[in-house]
Amino acid sequence: MGLREIEETLPPGFRFCPSDEELVCHYLYKKVNSINVYNYNNQDTTHTTLVEIDLHTCEPWQLPDVAKLNTNEWYFFSFRDRKYATGFRTNRATTSGYWKATGKDREVLDPKTRAVVGMRKTLVFYKNRAPNGIKTGWIMHEFRLENPHLPFKVRMRA
Repeated sequence: MGLREIEETLPPGFRFCPSDEELVCHYLYKKVNSINVYNYNNQDTTHTTLVEIDLHTCEPWQLPDVAKLNTNEWYFFSFRDRKYATGFRTNRATTSGYWKATGKDREVLDPKTRAVVGMRKTLVFYKNRAPNGIKTGWIMHEFRLENPHLPFKVRMRA
């Protein structure tokens, strides 16, 4: 389904502006646990709204062409790529640059229980290679689940 077909099914003035809690609790949790998310038209909004891509093969300026909704913000599912097969370091490099983490991770709380269900990391894109990268205006927020296989009501804040 292309951009035009999706936009034709949406009500006038529709803007996809989910909160951090909605992204983690409604979309990411259900995607990780393979639960379909249905909207009021009985359509699977996980597949019609969010695209699954490999962020390491796309440059930031290519992302608007890949996104299904035409706005100033784009939302994608992407699996974390490991820098080394046996390690835990995340590979955030692309062909022409890399995504660098900035600031500290922010907690995402379940709106009902106020338990920590996920984290949000802010990344900035730098052209070229570290440590001589040139900072650009591209910013990405990466969301992750704290424990993807536990129901939200079981997780407690430390």
